[in-house]
Amino acid sequence: MNLHDWIDELCDVLDIDADVDEGLILDLTKVVADNVVRAAAPISAYLLGIAVGRADADPGGAERYAALAQGLAERWDRPGGSALLEADEAEEEVDLDFGDEFEDE
Repeated sequence: MNLHDWIDELCDVLDIDADVDEGLILDLTKVVADNVVRAAAPISAYLLGIAVGRADADPGGAERYAALAQGLAERWDRPGGSALLEADEAEEEVDLDFGDEFEDE
């Protein structure tokens, strides 16, 4: 069994219809594992999935979210919290509209 077979079978078991770009996920998890901590890699992939699902993002949206996460991981070891500041600036360049779900009441 190869990775594609596993993905297809898992989607069937979880009753989801998803086009998975495993290269995108693997690239992200490698960068996170190398720059943050190994245990952060699968958690980052999981959180990416939540963000994409919540935004009902198309494949291009998944790529944008993955780029934000990867950029944060690449800057993670910078001193003085600059990684978080730069991530905030990068986020402003991407439309992260989650609808009315998170509006202040």
